[in-house]
Parts: sequence; structure tokens; C-alpha cells
Amino acid sequence: MARRRPLTTALLLLPALVVLVAPTPAGLHIEGQRVLAVLAAAIALWGTEALPSGVTSLVVLAALVVTGAVGNVREALVGFADPAPYFLVGVLTIGLAVSRSGLAERMALWFLHRAGGRPRALYIQMLAAFPLMTAILPSATTRTGILVHVYDHALDLAAVPRGAPLAKALMLALNSINRLASTMLLTGGITPVVASGLIGGISWLRWMALMGVPYLMLLVVGAIVIYLLYRPAFRGTLTLPDKHERRPLTAVEWRTLIITVAASLLWLTESLHHWHAAVPALLAWACLLMPRIGVLTWKEFERDLGWANFFVIGSSLTLAQALTRSGAGEWIAKVIVGSTPALSSQPLFVIGLLLIASAVVRLLIPNIAGFLATTIPLAMSIGRACGLNPVVCALVATIAGDAVLYYPAQSSASLTVYERGHLTAAEIFRFGLVMTLIAGLVVVAVALPYWALIGEPLRR
Repeated sequence: MARRRPLTTALLLLPALVVLVAPTPAGLHIEGQRVLAVLAAAIALWGTEALPSGVTSLVVLAALVVTGAVGNVREALVGFADPAPYFLVGVLTIGLAVSRSGLAERMALWFLHRAGGRPRALYIQMLAAFPLMTAILPSATTRTGILVHVYDHALDLAAVPRGAPLAKALMLALNSINRLASTMLLTGGITPVVASGLIGGISWLRWMALMGVPYLMLLVVGAIVIYLLYRPAFRGTLTLPDKHERRPLTAVEWRTLIITVAASLLWLTESLHHWHAAVPALLAWACLLMPRIGVLTWKEFERDLGWANFFVIGSSLTLAQALTRSGAGEWIAKVIVGSTPALSSQPLFVIGLLLIASAVVRLLIPNIAGFLATTIPLAMSIGRACGLNPVVCALVATIAGDAVLYYPAQSSASLTVYERGHLTAAEIFRFGLVMTLIAGLVVVAVALPYWALIGEPLRR
């Protein structure tokens, strides 16, 4: 296998080379073509794990400069000037502290014994926790960073092998279903904030009214599909560890809890202090590593964080910005949906084409903000040209792109789960295809009729 890896990697990079040397298509600048070549290489390497994800990130950064896709190395590193990578590190540090302090084990024992050793009950508990925890921790990355440690401990305590079917089911739910609870709220993360800003004029309550029902349906249907895919894993009972007597929280656990709750309160009160979500994460990060206050040493932080996440997010943001600046992202979307205005007599066909086009663009653009910035304006323009409600078209594009994950680099929460080693990139991709189909069905069967009932019909 080791001998085959260089050849396999070379074959995976062949499409990128073809894109790079092919004649530049009409309407696309040469810089955009070079960005698309780098994007093709990134998708191939991230999606197949031919190289470690962090190594692929470094390759992407270097390739952007070497091919001339960006003007200089500063532009290649612009993603690391974005708050997102530092927000991610802060959240992951909170998760690491919850694990090291003993809080994760305490919570895991509680969940296991409340479930009575029944895998199905453990799974249902997890699903019920997603929307409930969203009110306290709106960020899916934050929830995932904490819950992944809790359920990893629960699996270890129940002697479930790493990568076993039950472990895959729980981690796939954390990877793909947990995120959906966040988008129900306007303050739930990057997706609702960016999408509502691009659409314009959507209040917190209006967003909840528009997206609450479709996303709850996505969560429920996705959870049922995971259960059916891994149904044998939910039979039988788990080996329960001896139930420990109730003991008071230790000083380390209290400090971890206080710092975590303080960060959560700052996230929830963003409308008052107007701090970016990265600021509370940075404060928590500093406090958790501070002597006498924190619970982690710097050496533990360096050793156990999982730095690949930082580099993947930074390089993904750079790639997304390069796609926007070069016009490559807009060119992709126009090529895919360019014929839609001629189909105004078939509104459902237009919606179907928007769903397919959004899924394709999402596959090509790793960063959700880049996807939304590229797709929503075009979807709204197409809606107006076809005599359709542009808000509905924008919401359709949002659901189609946000409900799916094709590879871990598309989400910091997914990277957090992927680093635990229970899921492969191929398994995440396959379930992404399943969620693509589910998203389409939910839009047509649930969202469109529901939006019409609350004053946003497809036709105006």
C-alpha cells in the first residue's frame, strides 16, 4: 500500500492538471481557472485521504502561489487572518478541558446509566440533546467539541471498539445531524448569519419561523436514516461500568464548568456586547491554559489539540476567498444554472435545478460562507427572472448546501468528529449523498407548502 500511495496521489491530481492546462473557458479569467485546478486537487486529496488532511492543506496553500492562482503568499495565507480558525481552536480547547477535567467522564457515566445500557436509548438521548443544547450553545462546533468527548468516553466505558457500528452511528449523528439544530436560530452560526445578511430583512423570529420546521424535519429524517443504516448496532445491551457514588465536583471540574458557562453566556449575549464569537472562545482558551486558573498545561494543549483542524479551516477559507476574488465561484454557478430563467413556466423544475446546482457547488466549495456568498445572490436573481419568490429560492439554496457534508474539510464540527477516528472520509461522503436526497425531498414536500402557509409562496 505504501508503494502504491505516490501513484494513487498522482492519479488523483490528474484532473487538476487537466483543468490547469486546458484552454480557458469563455467568461472565466485565467486566475479563476488556476483556482479551480487547485480546488480540484483539494477535493480529491481531502475526500480520499490520500494525504493527511493537514498535509493537503499545506499543499493547497503552496499550489495557490506556485500556479499563480493568487498574487502572493500573503493572499495564500489570508484564511489564517479570519477569526474562524481561532474560534475553532478555542472551542476545541474547551472540549479538551471538559475531557481532561473529568466532566466528560462524569457526563458519560450519567448518560450510560440513564440509558440503562440500551444503545437505542443512548442514541435517542443524544438526538434530544441537540435542539435542547442549541439554546445554551448555539454554535454546532462548540456543542460538537464538548459532546464528542462525552460520547467517546461513553463508548470507551462501555467497551465499544473504535469504529464499531454503534460508534459510527453516534459519531455520524454528531457529524451531520447536530449541525442542523444550529441553523434553526439566526444566532446559531455562520450559515444563518451569512444567509440572512445576503437575503436581507429577516428578523430573528422570522428566521425561526421560516427554518424551524424544515430543519427539524431534516434532523428527524436524517436521524432515522442513520438508525436504519446501523440498525443491528442498536440491539442488545452495553457493558455498564460500576456505578460510582455521587461525589461533589472537584475544583478542576468547577473551574472548567465556570469558564465554559461564561463563554456560553458571552455567545448568547452577542447582541449586547457585539463581540465576534471568536472573542469569547479566545478568552476561554486563555483562561483554560492560565496557571492556577486553568486546567490544562501548554504542553497538553500542544500535544492533544489536533492541529490539522486549524490548517484545514485556514486553507479552506483561503480557497473560498480565492474562488470569490477570481470570479471562479460565480462562473461555476452561472454555468450550472444559466439556463434556468428560460424555464419560468415550470417552477418546480427550477427548484429542482437549484437543488442540484447548489449540491454541485457545495461539493466544489469547501467553506459554507463561500458557498452562500456565491449561490444565494444567483438564486435570488434566477427567482426574479422566472417570476418566483427570490426569498424562497435563496432559502432553497441555503438548505441544499447546509444540510450536506461531503468531506470533513467542509465543516469545523465535522473535522472535530473525524479526528476521533471512528468515521472514514468515504463514509462521510456516502451519507452526504443520502442527505442531498433528503434535503431535496424536505424542500419539495415540507418547506415549499409550509412557506406558502406562512406568507412566502413560491410564486408571487
